[in-house]
Amino acid sequence: MSLPPGFLDDLKTRASLSQVVGRKVTWDARKSNQGKGDMWAPCPFHQEKTASFHVDDRKGFYYCFGCHAKGDLISFVQETENVSFMEAVEILAREAGMPMPARDPKAQEKADRRTELAKIMEQAVQFFRLQLKTGAAGAARDYLAGRGLDDAAQARWDIGFAPDDRQALFKHLTGKGIAPDLIIDAGLSAKPDDGGAPYDRFRGRIIFPIRDPRGRAIALGGRAMDPNARAKYLNSPETELFDKGRSLYNHGPAREASGKDQPLIVAEGYMDVIALAEAGFGATVAPLGTAVTEDQLQLLWRMHDEPIIALDGDTAGFRAALRVVDLALPLIEAGKSLRFCLMPDGMDPDDLIRAEGAGAMRRHLDASVPLVQLLWRRETEGKSFDSPERKAALDHSLREAIRKVRDPSLRRHYGDEVNRLRRALFDNRPQGKTPFRPRGARFQQPAAPMSETKASALAAAGAPFEEQLKEAVILAALVTRPALVPQFVADLERLECSLGEHDAVRTALLDTEGATRADLEQLCGAHALEKLFQPRHVRISPAMRDDVDDDIAALSVAEELAKLTARRGARREIEDAMRDIEGLVDEGLTWRLGQVAEALSSAEKSGRDDGTEYDIGPNGARLKRDEKSDFDALLGRINYTKGRDRA
Repeated sequence: MSLPPGFLDDLKTRASLSQVVGRKVTWDARKSNQGKGDMWAPCPFHQEKTASFHVDDRKGFYYCFGCHAKGDLISFVQETENVSFMEAVEILAREAGMPMPARDPKAQEKADRRTELAKIMEQAVQFFRLQLKTGAAGAARDYLAGRGLDDAAQARWDIGFAPDDRQALFKHLTGKGIAPDLIIDAGLSAKPDDGGAPYDRFRGRIIFPIRDPRGRAIALGGRAMDPNARAKYLNSPETELFDKGRSLYNHGPAREASGKDQPLIVAEGYMDVIALAEAGFGATVAPLGTAVTEDQLQLLWRMHDEPIIALDGDTAGFRAALRVVDLALPLIEAGKSLRFCLMPDGMDPDDLIRAEGAGAMRRHLDASVPLVQLLWRRETEGKSFDSPERKAALDHSLREAIRKVRDPSLRRHYGDEVNRLRRALFDNRPQGKTPFRPRGARFQQPAAPMSETKASALAAAGAPFEEQLKEAVILAALVTRPALVPQFVADLERLECSLGEHDAVRTALLDTEGATRADLEQLCGAHALEKLFQPRHVRISPAMRDDVDDDIAALSVAEELAKLTARRGARREIEDAMRDIEGLVDEGLTWRLGQVAEALSSAEKSGRDDGTEYDIGPNGARLKRDEKSDFDALLGRINYTKGRDRA
């Protein structure tokens, strides 16, 4: 809705900024000068004891010298009430006694009808409130008391009771002159197919009013008292007022509370919301009889950047969380995600609070996990990865899930985190094994590591720059020749990139096989591609030459992959050796390690066919036959030294 010229100026003239702000702060009498409209107070947007929040009533602006919050009358209402611009304007106009500009006739007619239906819903709420005090509601009152809700709490939530009578509400409302069609259109009564008299939808149930963000009653939720009822919980049908996929229980109060830096919690049902709010977690909402929808996620993100999904600690709760994961992956973006808080086994938030108190609930909320952790748990929990095929299946399912993330930067970070978790799962070395110890060897405390060993060629051999160059050559060749990508998909999936820009290009190549460079640039960013092609070594590589055909280029890529694998295998052997001999070396061994490091470094230069015989080291290092013998001999020396000194 557009506002006519001058409306906002008139509104700001009639409404006083200091009066609106004064409802949220306590003015500092020593610093403030009310006559000049120069007001000071502790800031309502951050915790402080000094008065650093300044309001200039004449200019109509506020500014905090502590947290730098600033704005005008409307932005202050938006921030403190957590409402949209138009909602803030409506609030201020209502307080100032200004009518909002008229809309077009059809829109106004629709708004008037919604207002009329909301009034009928409010009368139904009050009727059910009165019914809760009758003798017929004794069991309902006992149930609510057993759930820890006293009379004051019931009044705060407008909880009521629908008597087990086919037409109790219908007769009450028609007796007040309300047309039967309006009662039916509000979703309070239904008309049978046989043309009989309308009947109440809610009978023999505890009633929970459902309100929109502005506080208007738009629907009802009912919990059956009869354990044999067909549905334990029943919501109003969808009406002109109520769209269950776009509504949240406790939306308005939760929005206001989340605007005051409370965590936004998404629970499963009415009682969980009420229990959490009564325990001090006011920013709590629940979907209404359906799984969380895309529209509801957008509503949640308008209130808070990272809502916490708090679900029951059972199989159904975990499955519900996984459905939310699948829904959210294509929608998340930088600064907009979800966290998950799973309750203890067999408990919901209400159970936990009643059993262990609000402190236990807060600890569980503080321990909530990010979305990527739940995704990882779904793909790995209870599964065995004892074969290459199972590991490949895990890689495939994770890649398919991460591919749903639309934001290229965020998708890259998801890939980084999943790779970290994958390495932790597959690269864990067995702990606690007893090392080889020759018979009769004496125990000796290992000496401190020698500085000569740490500074030797062995340590220097782990420098990653040459690996980065080889990564760049491989990726640049595939970017330049997209037709080659299908041949190297498996290699790309296994490729561990040492730079974030390289991994962004790798992910883009996997996500869009055969795409042009322009397509890739949209996915991974121009900066990543520019950095990839920047080194001269990349630009002059054989696969980049125009006079080289795709077959020769493919051989060049394969050779670079083999060299990179060999170099990394050699480096890992060196790192493993360093860990194994830490504190157990002498000068002679240090010199020999330096010799082996040089041999390993030369291994990658032996790609040409010159008749030399090669062996493969334990981690894939390609070594000349004599170098392999030297390395094996050295490892034997290391193992013997370890056993001798630890005996």
